[in-house]
Formats: sequence, C-alpha cells, structure tokens
Amino acid sequence: MITPDPNRVLIFDTTLRDGEQSPGCSMTQPEKLRIARALAELGVDIIEAGFPAASRGDWEAVNAIARETHGPRIAGLARCHRDDINKAWAALKDAAKPRLHVFLATSAIHRQYKLNMAKDEIIRTAVEGVKIARDLCDDVEFSPEDASRTEPEFLAEVVSAVIDAGATTINVPDTVGYTVPEEFYEVFRYLKQHVSNIDKAILSVHCHDDLGMAVANSLAAVRAGARQIECTINGIGERAGNCSLEEVVMAIKTRENQFKVHTGIHTTKLYPTSRLVSSITGMAIPRNKAIVGENAFAHESGIHQHGMLRNSSTYEIMRPQDVGLTRTSLVLGKHSGRHAFRERVKELGFEVSDAEFNQMFEKFKSLADKKKELFDGDIEALVMQAETDAPGPWQLLEVNVNTTPGEAQATIKLQHAEGRTEQHSVTAAGPVDAVIKAIETATQLKAALCKFEVRSVSIGEDAQGEALITVDHNGRSYRGVGISTDIIEAAARAFLEVVNRIETTRHSAERRAERSVMANP
Repeated sequence: MITPDPNRVLIFDTTLRDGEQSPGCSMTQPEKLRIARALAELGVDIIEAGFPAASRGDWEAVNAIARETHGPRIAGLARCHRDDINKAWAALKDAAKPRLHVFLATSAIHRQYKLNMAKDEIIRTAVEGVKIARDLCDDVEFSPEDASRTEPEFLAEVVSAVIDAGATTINVPDTVGYTVPEEFYEVFRYLKQHVSNIDKAILSVHCHDDLGMAVANSLAAVRAGARQIECTINGIGERAGNCSLEEVVMAIKTRENQFKVHTGIHTTKLYPTSRLVSSITGMAIPRNKAIVGENAFAHESGIHQHGMLRNSSTYEIMRPQDVGLTRTSLVLGKHSGRHAFRERVKELGFEVSDAEFNQMFEKFKSLADKKKELFDGDIEALVMQAETDAPGPWQLLEVNVNTTPGEAQATIKLQHAEGRTEQHSVTAAGPVDAVIKAIETATQLKAALCKFEVRSVSIGEDAQGEALITVDHNGRSYRGVGISTDIIEAAARAFLEVVNRIETTRHSAERRAERSVMANP
C-alpha cells in the first residue's frame, strides 16, 4: 500500500488491539464494532482490529469488524507462526481491504531471553512468516518487535530481507518506550540510508509512552521519513500507553509548516470519538489531557481571559471547533424541542439513528425536569448512555434507599424480559453496598466488586454523576457504567449493566454449546 502522496501520513489505529491490552480496558464485540465505526468516520486509514489467535472472542470480533466496517483497511496481528497467520487471515478475508500484520522480536535481549534464537534464525523465521502472509494477502506489514533496542546493522538486515519476501509496510516499534526523539530519528535515517530496497515499503512508527515521549518520538520518525503512525485514541495501551492519536494528529495539523505533511483525519470527530472510547473502556480522560481534556480550552487566569477576549490566538493555538468542541455549553432546557436537541447532538459530533434519538429525547425531557440547566456534558452523557446500555434480560424499574447512621436499606424493583418482576429489600453498611446486594438477591447472581468509581459529567449542584463498577465473576472481569442525577441510581444502573453482560455471555455460551452438540451428536 504505497501512498501516492509522499506528504500524506497514514494513521494506523490500534485502539482495539494494543489499546485493549491496557489493564481494565477489555471490550465486548458490540463495543468494538461501535468504536470501529467511529474510527471509520474519523477517517483513520487502517484499523488494527485485534489479535485473532489470542482467543475465540478476539477472532470473532476481528471477523465482525472485517465484515461490517467499511472505509479503512482492517488489520489483524499475528506472530510469525503459520497457525497464527492462518487464523488471522480466516478472520480478515471478508474485509474489503484486509492487512496481515506479522511480528517477531529482534533485539538482543529478546533473542536471548524470550526467543532463544540466533540472528540467522530470526531472519529465517521473519522471512518465512512474511511469505506465508503474502501468499494469502497482498498487504503485509512486518514489525521487528523492540526495534529501538535492536542493533542498527541487524535491524537493517532484517528489514531488507522481509521487504524482499513481500512486506509492503515496515513498522519500527519502540516497544518499551525507551528511546528519545533524536535517537529514534537516527534509527529511521539509518534504515533509509542502509536498506537498498526501502523504497518498496512504507515506513511506520509505533511508540509506547513509558517515558512520556511517544508523541514526540513518533513525530521524530515522521521527520525522518516515516509515513504511517500507529496510535490509539486517548493514548490507551500497555503500561503507560501508546502514542495518542488526537495529540499526534493535531500536532501535525497545527504545525504543518514544521512537518510539511498532513493526514486524512476529520479532526472535528476527535472529541466525540475520545469520549466514546473513554465511556466504553472506563478510562477517564484527565482534565489536563492535551486536545480533549476538559481544561484543554479553559482559561482561568485573568490575564489569559483578557487576552482571549481581545483575540483567541493570544492563548489558543487551535480552535476548539477544530477538534469537535463548541464554545457554548449552556443551550438547552426543559422547553427545548426535538429540533434544538438534535442539532445540539450533531454539533457535539455524534451521529445517532432515529430510534436512538427518540430514546435519548425522552430521557432528555425527563432530565430537563430535574435539572435547571443542561450542559454539553449532560448531552454527551445521554448519548453515551444510549450507546452503552447493555442488552440483557433485566430492566431497572425502581430504586429506593433509606439511610441511618451506620446502615442503609435499599429496595430494588426489576423487570425480567420474560415479564416477571422482582422486588427485594436488603440492609447493608452503606447505600451502594445495599443496592448491589439487593440486585444480587433479585437476579440470583453473585459477583465480587473490585472497583467503584464516581465522577461528575457536568457542572452545578444538580450535575449528573457517572458510576463505574468493575466486578469479578467466575474468573472474568466485567465493567458497567451508569449515569443519573442520583448517584445511587447510577450505581444501580452500572451494576445491573454488569449483571446483564454476565447473563448475555452465559446464554451465548449455552447456545454455542447446544449448536456444537447438535452438529456433533
């Protein structure tokens, strides 16, 4: 995939693969599909959908994304093993534009302690893996894992061999976030000078953020000739994370005169995409996060405010509208109509179906009766709630909590999809504990609470609260999110979402087992 524009930098998004490897960021298949669709609308060039050989669930998610996501190339990761590559291809082959991404570690420390392989074995295995992949797919990417700590001469030798074997993209990863910009620039310059066939492949960069330099290192690689950046929304990923897509894209756009390159990203979609990934993964965005944090375009200093009133360029190098934010935050109330609400949803960068809009509008009117003022954060929360409501058998009808010093009594009323209702009261040490135990009693499902977090999604005394609950059930981790002006109700909704996820997962497994028995009597 050689880009006809030498100044175009391809954006390879690995939120669904490397991003999901961040502890606590596992996603369900429907969630991955929602993110994949959002990434396609954002304009990314390649979506790395997962590691198909890692698990049956990963394979199914990659296959679903390959079949249902249109626009970007869809990539799947594989080790340089025939079985890995065959599994990845089976998952990807229905994509309109599939890519096989194969990797093998090359650094001395990995050769000695992880692979126990000599240099000639590394080259032979890498070449064989690329050839197997190329026999299946015309678009093959190769990554020499831990490239930044690999001897330059050996790295050049590996890269030359895999390009001869058919690799069309060479990705140079800083796997452990060890390098610094000047050093990494020299790695790319060395490859361009010492690999005679380097013009037959696109050079790519993949940086981790262990020393906080993933974006800077990626930009250094671009200056040295890289024309693909591998990154994730909000910078999520292993350990300290990956190069942040929104940061590197806006750096290129804002300093185009410096880098002399451009991307195909629709930057006005950055903010809503960031919020979607944050909501699904449960990874809150720090207030001071560059580009998409709450404070990114906020000014409190009197001197700064004075300058902003005179000319926004005094203290802003980007317009908030460029990333999908708007200046006005308070525009809607209980007297607002459907048209005004739909326009506000669009202005915030969200695209919803008519059915989703009707559901959100009813919740909007209900919320407007409770709150004097509705902010952008409230509208975003309604969109996220509509998108993240987990399908399942249980629906919350009522939640009531009475507290006295030292204890709380929660009464929960639930409705099951089969039509029956369950109402139970439980007394516990605190209101959240009581609500969770009441839901456990009503649904007859026990789960170990691992984490409970609360944050405000807007401002004011009547702000909506978002509750995030993580539980362990039968050795698996499940996460649920609930939003309400009543934080106890938000906690109930979050835990019920977890229950619905567990029930849905269990029923799916039972159906698969039944089909297996019928197919193999």
